[in-house]
Amino acid sequence: MPPKAWSAKDERQYKHVRKSEKEQGRSDDRAEEIAAATVNKQRAKEGRTKTASKKAAKKSTKKASKASSRKRTTKKAGASRPAKKKAAGRRKASSR
Repeated sequence: MPPKAWSAKDERQYKHVRKSEKEQGRSDDRAEEIAAATVNKQRAKEGRTKTASKKAAKKSTKKASKASSRKRTTKKAGASRPAKKKAAGRRKASSR
């Protein structure tokens, strides 16, 4: 039985995970345990619990910072070269 603190979204997720686990052959008790743990982990990761999972929060922050650093370092090819140098490079390549 899900806790009262869960939102409607959490309830839907719980039912979905429980049903999925039962379809995979888990017992009713084990399916409920897995579903509850999954929902609680997601709530902690989103910071919706009193004692939010520090490890889950740290992981999601680390992933977000990696993604943003990748975005910052990605450049288009030749974007840093001035137009004159690009043209000179093309002329040299075509004369070879």
